Amino acid sequence: MLLLISDANILIDMESGELMGRLFRLPMQFAIPDVLYWEEIELGTPGLQAQGLQILEVTSEYVQYAFALQQKYGSALSLNDHLALALAKQEGCPLLTGDHQLKVVAQAENVSVMGTVWLLRRMIEHRLLKVDESLAALALMKAGKRRLPWADAERILNAMRLGFE
Repeated sequence: MLLLISDANILIDMESGELMGRLFRLPMQFAIPDVLYWEEIELGTPGLQAQGLQILEVTSEYVQYAFALQQKYGSALSLNDHLALALAKQEGCPLLTGDHQLKVVAQAENVSVMGTVWLLRRMIEHRLLKVDESLAALALMKAGKRRLPWADAERILNAMRLGFE
C-alpha cells in the first residue's frame, strides 16, 4: 500500500474541507513526522492516530539532512517543513504538501509531490466523494482561508464529471 508523508498543510486542508474521515478511507497509508504532529497537529485535531495517521520518527541522519536543507534553501520554510521532506526521503515515498516553496524544494531533492487537489481526485476515483461534494469541500477550504490554486482546482474537479457522475 502506498505510503504518503504529509505536512501539516494537507491535514489542515482536509479538516477545513470536512474530509478527514474520507481521507483515511483511501487505500493509502498516511504518515507525518512525530515532531510536526505533536507541535502543529495534535492540539487542534487530536485523535488522528486512531483514524489511521502514522506518527513516524525521523532518524538522526535525516534530521541532519533537514538542517542541511535549511542551509541550502534558506529559511523560507520551517524546520518542520524540512522534516516532512526528510521523512519522505527517508521512507522513499511521496510528500503531500500544499506549500509551494516546499514543493519546489522537494522537486529539487527528487522527491515526488502531491497536493490537496490530487487527494480530492483520488477520493472521487475511489468513490469516496462525488464531484459536487469535492467542490463543496473546496468552497469550505476557501472560506477557511486555505491557499490553493482555486481556478485550477475547480477546472480539474469539474473535468472529472464525465467519468464519475
